[in-house]
Amino acid sequence: MIRVLLVDDHPVVRAGLRALLASEPGLEVVAEAASGREAVAQNAAHRPDVVLMDLRLGPGMDGAQATAELASAPDPPKVLVLTTYDTDSDILRAVEAGAAGYLLKDAVPAVLVDAVARAARGETVLDPGVAQRLYRSMQTPRVELSAREIEVLGAVARGLSNRAVAKELFVSEATVKSHLVHAFSKLGVDSRTAAVAAARERGLL
Repeated sequence: MIRVLLVDDHPVVRAGLRALLASEPGLEVVAEAASGREAVAQNAAHRPDVVLMDLRLGPGMDGAQATAELASAPDPPKVLVLTTYDTDSDILRAVEAGAAGYLLKDAVPAVLVDAVARAARGETVLDPGVAQRLYRSMQTPRVELSAREIEVLGAVARGLSNRAVAKELFVSEATVKSHLVHAFSKLGVDSRTAAVAAARERGLL
């Protein structure tokens, strides 16, 4: 019997998953959690074999952080991410945290049930589209921005002008422009909007 813990902040989603898995012989939902912190507590209390983990769980610990904490527990469960989010940064954070698999919520029921069984056996389970994106991300050189460049881009992402950024950071407007030029070069872009989008896509913001 494969023991499963469901982690999702939407009760309707958890109810649907419970109904689906309960109809499958060999699978048992032993507990549910609506937050990352609750997931850690329920894992300690019920010792599931597989955790179905959403990434966005409202305020507090998110799915990737909860996955990392579960992965560091004694005799850790296999964490199978089940989410609607498939950006490169989301995928990389989950995999780096120790997730055994990554599926999207539009997966057909049979694929999900099979994925739970495969994760329990220690296999890595990736949605085909996710696997392709992960491979592509791994082939792309990792961009390193300085702390100040990230700070400037973060202010730009909030809609601040160069002058406003300079005032907020107590530097000259020329210094702000210099940081942006360096960030543009590293990210391979030529505008403020593109730089913010690229930084977010790479998980830098």
